[in-house]
Amino acid sequence: HPYWTLFPPALPFLCSNRKADIIHTAPDYGLFFKRRKTPLILTFHGFVLDKETRPYGPTLQKLHYSTDLLYFTRKSLEVADKVTCVSKFIAEMVKRELNYTKPIQVIYNGIDTNMFKPGGIKKNGQVNVLFCGHPTSRKGAHLLPKIAENLNPGITIQYTRGFRNKAYRFHSPSLVDLGSVKYSDMPAVYMQADILVFPTLREGFGLVAAEAMACGLPVVASNCSSLPELIEESKGGYLCELNNAGEFAARINQLADSAQMRKEMGQYNRNRIEEKFTLQKMTESYRKLFEEILLSR
Repeated sequence: HPYWTLFPPALPFLCSNRKADIIHTAPDYGLFFKRRKTPLILTFHGFVLDKETRPYGPTLQKLHYSTDLLYFTRKSLEVADKVTCVSKFIAEMVKRELNYTKPIQVIYNGIDTNMFKPGGIKKNGQVNVLFCGHPTSRKGAHLLPKIAENLNPGITIQYTRGFRNKAYRFHSPSLVDLGSVKYSDMPAVYMQADILVFPTLREGFGLVAAEAMACGLPVVASNCSSLPELIEESKGGYLCELNNAGEFAARINQLADSAQMRKEMGQYNRNRIEEKFTLQKMTESYRKLFEEILLSR
C-alpha cells in the first residue's frame, strides 16, 4: 500500500525473500533495501524530480518530490552497484539532474508481441482514435476536447479512464469514454482502433505507444522525452509540438484520410517493435546484466 512509503525504513520487512543473490528495485527507496554483501541494481522507469514536471501535480506531491524523495533517490544512487534506465532520455536526466557520473545501462521496456498484435476487422467509414492511460494533464488529456473540435467528420476519439477517480471527464459526442479497462482486455481495445493519439508531456519510455505499435497502429504523439527513441517521424506516425492541439488534429485528419497510410505506418511500427522492443530482448538484457554482476562478485 502507498502509505507504507510514509515510513520507508519499514519497506524491506515486506519482502519475503531474505536470501536473494541480487536486489533489483526502483531508485526511490532503494537505499533501504541495501545489504552489505548483496548487489543492488536500480532501474529508473521515469523521472519526476525536475522542475518541468512540478506544475502537473498537487502541492503535497511537489513538496514530496523536491525534498524527501529527492534525498532518498540521491542516497540510493550512492549505494547502488549498477543503475539502468528504460530510455536514453531518462539516463540523461539522471546524469544531469542528479549529477550522477557513473555508467548507466539503457534497457528498453519490452512488449509481449504474442499478446499485443494486429488483428480484428476495422469498420469502414468511421475512424476510431484511441487515447490510453490516466486522463490527466500530465498525459495531455486536457488537449482532447481541443483536438476533437478540429477533427473532420467521421472521426471519434475514444479514451480509457485508468483507475483514478479524479481525472478529466468529457461531454462531447466526439469523445467516447471506454471506462477503466483491464490490462488483459487492452489488446482488443487497440485492435478496434485505427490511430493512437498520445499528447503526453513526459514519458520514461512510452508503454502505451509501444503496445499500440505492436498492434499495428500509427501513432500521433508529443515530440518530447523518450518518444523520439520509440516512434520514427513520418514512418510510424507523427511527433507533434507539445500542447499544440491544432497540429495533433491536422496529423490525425491526414491519417484518417488515407487507409493505406495507416496500414503502412502500422506495419512499420509492428516490425520496429519486433526488431527492438520485445519482451524477450528486455529479459535477456536483464539476465545478462544479472549474470555479469554475480560473476564480478
